[in-house]
Amino acid sequence: MGQAEAIGRQLRQKGLTLGVVESATGGLIAHLITNVPGSSDYFKGAVTAYSNAIKTGLIGVKPATLDAYGAVSPQVAGEMAAGGRRALGVDICLADTGIAGPGGATAGKPVGLFYLGLAHEGGVSSRRYECHGSREENKRLAAEAALGWLEEYLAGPGG
Repeated sequence: MGQAEAIGRQLRQKGLTLGVVESATGGLIAHLITNVPGSSDYFKGAVTAYSNAIKTGLIGVKPATLDAYGAVSPQVAGEMAAGGRRALGVDICLADTGIAGPGGATAGKPVGLFYLGLAHEGGVSSRRYECHGSREENKRLAAEAALGWLEEYLAGPGG
């Protein structure tokens, strides 16, 4: 059983709903989740918030957070997850922001750097994840890391 299937089984068993707000992965997390037959039982929707205007206007990331930390930061990942949880009306929201490459690196933020956000009833968390492949590989690895974190959360005492 793959990650998305295991996540679906856990969400269904717990009666929880899921939403996703993606930036650098461009919808890949939602794609992997919706490849599972019956995912409409628990998956309510996704927003690909690629631009900062969508992050602030639709999702509710604070402009001050973007100004202070940049779009690729743990703070923005957390606000994306929290805002997505509200906007999509779900129990759990997973988010990502990052630099897929091959360009886009800045001082202290290399290609392959992603921040993941997870919002749920108990609060909001973020994680740093780095990968070192092509653009497509980085997006895939980040999406798989996000699903792995969600699977870990659901299997733990808080999930």
